[in-house]
Amino acid sequence: MSDIRKQAYKAKEASRNLACLSTAVKDAALEAMAAALEENIDQILKENGKDVEAAAAAGRPKALIDRLMLNQERIKSMAEGLRQIRALADPVGEIVSGWTRPNGLEISQRRVPLGVVGIIYEARPNVTADAAGLCIKTANAVVLKGGSEAINSNQAIVDILCKAAYGAGIPEGAIQFISSTDRSSVIELIGLNGIVDVVIPRGGAGLIKAVVENAKVPVIETGVGNCHVYIDGECDFQMALDIIVNAKTQRPGVCNAAETLLIDRRIAGKLLPLIAEKLQKHGVELRGDEESRQILKDITPAVEEDWYTEYLDLIMAVKVVDGVDEAIAHITKYGTGHSEAIVTANYHNGRKFIREVDAAAVYLNASTRFTDGFEYGFGAEIGISTQKLHARGPMGLKELTTIKYVVTGNGHVR
Repeated sequence: MSDIRKQAYKAKEASRNLACLSTAVKDAALEAMAAALEENIDQILKENGKDVEAAAAAGRPKALIDRLMLNQERIKSMAEGLRQIRALADPVGEIVSGWTRPNGLEISQRRVPLGVVGIIYEARPNVTADAAGLCIKTANAVVLKGGSEAINSNQAIVDILCKAAYGAGIPEGAIQFISSTDRSSVIELIGLNGIVDVVIPRGGAGLIKAVVENAKVPVIETGVGNCHVYIDGECDFQMALDIIVNAKTQRPGVCNAAETLLIDRRIAGKLLPLIAEKLQKHGVELRGDEESRQILKDITPAVEEDWYTEYLDLIMAVKVVDGVDEAIAHITKYGTGHSEAIVTANYHNGRKFIREVDAAAVYLNASTRFTDGFEYGFGAEIGISTQKLHARGPMGLKELTTIKYVVTGNGHVR
C-alpha cells in the first residue's frame, strides 16, 4: 500500500472519531492551533524564507512570490482566522428542516460532516491553516497537498498545527499532509474514491483543469478569477477611482483582483485619464482597446487574448463600452463567473447588472477584493467555488457539510 493511500486511510479512521467530538473540544483545539502559530512565528518565517529564496532563484513570477511569502502580519492573520472559525456556530448536527407526515413519522434534515476532504493547492501556505481549521470545526478529516514551491512553509505549519490539535483532543491522523512534491501524488490522491469523500483544488487554471478531468473522487471546482469592474456613466468619480485602484492593486496576485476595466463611453474621456494616472503610479501596465487608446495615447494595444486573461499581476485590460448592456455582454463572453462589480449611482443600472451578471459574487459600488471567506465573516474559506452545485462563492463551514435524514417513528411499517 502506498504512503498516500495509508495517509488517506488514517484520515478516514480519524474522521469517524472526529464526527463524535463535542463543539467544546473542537473549539479548544482551534484556540490551541491559533496560539501555536503565534508562538512559532520565527520557525515558520525561517522555513518560509527557504521557499521564497528558492522561488526567487528560480525566476518565479512576482505574483507567485507574493502569494508564497509570509510575514508576522500574515501569520497573525492566519491565527485570527482560526479564532474566528472557533467563534462561529458549529453547523454539525444543525437541524436544517423538519416536518411530521400524516402517518406520524417525524422527518428532519441534519448537517453532518463530509468525511475526508482533500485540498490541493499551490503557493499559498495560509491555505494550510485555513483548511485545517475549517475541517476541524466541521469534524472533517483533511488531506493537504500543497505545491512544491511552499513545501518547507507547509510542513512547518502542519507540524505546529498537528501537535496543538492532537494535544487538545483531536484524533491523531485527522490532519494529513502529503510531503511528496511529485505530481503523481496528486493523481493518486484524486483517485482514492471510497476513501476520500471530496477534493477541492485551489490554484491556477492548469491545476483545476487537471483535477476536474482526472478525478475519480467528487470535486468542488474553484475557478480562476477573470474579474471585471464596470464604471457606469452615472457614478461618483472618486468612488470609481477608489474602487478600481483597490480592486487592481491592493493584492494583484489573487483570484479576486480585477483584471479588466470596462468604462462607459459617456465619461471615458474625463475619467479614464484620472484612472490611468492612479493605476500607473502603482506600476500597473494598461492594455486598451482602440477607443481607450484614443484617450490614453501611450498604453499597449489589447489583443483578444487579453480579455480572457487572469493576469495575477500589475496588468489590466481596458475597454470603452456603450453602457451597461455592452458591459454585461462583455462579461458574459469573457468572465469566469468569479467576481464582477459595477460602480454606479443609477438604481436601475445597478439592479440590472446584479440581475443579469452570472457570477459567484456580484458587487454594487464595492471592490471585488471582498470575495473572501474572512471578509464575509466565515473566519476563513476552503476555496471560492465558481460552480453551481452544492456550493458557490467563498466556502465556509456549512459548505463543508452535507445532509442526512433522520426519521423517527413509533413502530411504523409500510
